[in-house]
Amino acid sequence: MSEEVHKIYEQMGIRKEVFDFGDRILGGLTERFRKIDEIAEVCQMKVLSAMQKNRVNEQCFETSTGYGYNDLGREILESVYASVFHAEDALVRAQITCGTHALALALSANTRPGDEILSPVGKPYDTLEGVIGIQPAKGSLAEYGVTYRQVDLLADGAFDYEGIRAAINERTKLVEIQRSKGYQTRPTLSVARIGELIAFIKQIKPDVICMVDNCYGEFVETMEPTDVGADLCVGSLIKNPGGGLAPSGGYIVGKKEYVEQCAYRLSAPGLGKEVGASFNVNRSLFQGLFLAPTVVAGALKGAIFAARIFEELGFFVVPDGTKERYDIIQAVTLGKPEAVLAFCRGIQAAAPVDSYVVPEPWAMPGYHSDVIMAAGAFFQGSSIELSADGPLEEPYAVYFQGGLTWYHAKVGILMALEYMLREHVTQLP
Repeated sequence: MSEEVHKIYEQMGIRKEVFDFGDRILGGLTERFRKIDEIAEVCQMKVLSAMQKNRVNEQCFETSTGYGYNDLGREILESVYASVFHAEDALVRAQITCGTHALALALSANTRPGDEILSPVGKPYDTLEGVIGIQPAKGSLAEYGVTYRQVDLLADGAFDYEGIRAAINERTKLVEIQRSKGYQTRPTLSVARIGELIAFIKQIKPDVICMVDNCYGEFVETMEPTDVGADLCVGSLIKNPGGGLAPSGGYIVGKKEYVEQCAYRLSAPGLGKEVGASFNVNRSLFQGLFLAPTVVAGALKGAIFAARIFEELGFFVVPDGTKERYDIIQAVTLGKPEAVLAFCRGIQAAAPVDSYVVPEPWAMPGYHSDVIMAAGAFFQGSSIELSADGPLEEPYAVYFQGGLTWYHAKVGILMALEYMLREHVTQLP
């Protein structure tokens, strides 16, 4: 490594011994990084092909206001998403505020009083608990007579097929499958495993709606859940598919009848997809999607680098540095709150925005305990950008994700390690 590179990292506050430790870890990741680039290339061609097929043109970047009737860019963007995901239809809107909103929209649009939702992969992400009614919340699905049942994964992370079979009943309307781990240290589900689970469920009840929470998983593999039987696939534009350029929004892709239900719930019965002004964001949504495969590849490299760094230091990481990746999140169990604080403060110090801010835990809406979040992002809450967060509760795990470029992910990880060394919560081997 050149002296110039060492010097710039030292100017950033990363000591030579920290940089050299990272450089040694990096030397063993060449083959892993090559495979990530191969997947990114396939996904890039998939997106490019979808844009060409749907005749994206300069008019698509124009804005609309008011009702948003005849918004050509919005309509073509949704056709592009449907093509990328090999789905019948898509709803892609800036009016969908976040991933939780997109999931709540899909769940509420496709269930009715007396229906039951089943999670066959254990507890969903914290913010969905209020949506479903696991935790009391105004306007929850439970208030509208929609019930919920879950089957936990087995101790080894396998599906409890017999438990799932027993849980499916005449009221089971929708099965919600969370691909990523959330604030748990379970393995993320591969697209292949999701396909196996859906096939099993459809054998028992063919008409059940299988919906996948795809947050953090887009473009990590060459296939998406809609390629293996998912009726609906839901995600956030300020995560993977927005490519760091989408200022807000969410997407829902899948079977036309279920996507239409979502559109009617988002706007109003009888209006559906016909309304919803784009407010000058179409260009960003198109360009973000185009860049997304490359951005996701950089985030994946950062996740693998983080896994190898921290398992070398003796921490429990999920997935470990040798495992295949199925999302961009890297969980690191640090064991004590001061280690979580140091890690997140290091990530914040490496940010391009608000790098001087010191993140503190606070009682965020929808979470069980105080949560610390480090996210010096261009768009608030954008977790395809370099970020880390975690609840201040046992087992004191931190969840690292994002990085619009591999180099930014790299410096963030080294800075997190630097801060942990300064706080004496770890030491170099």
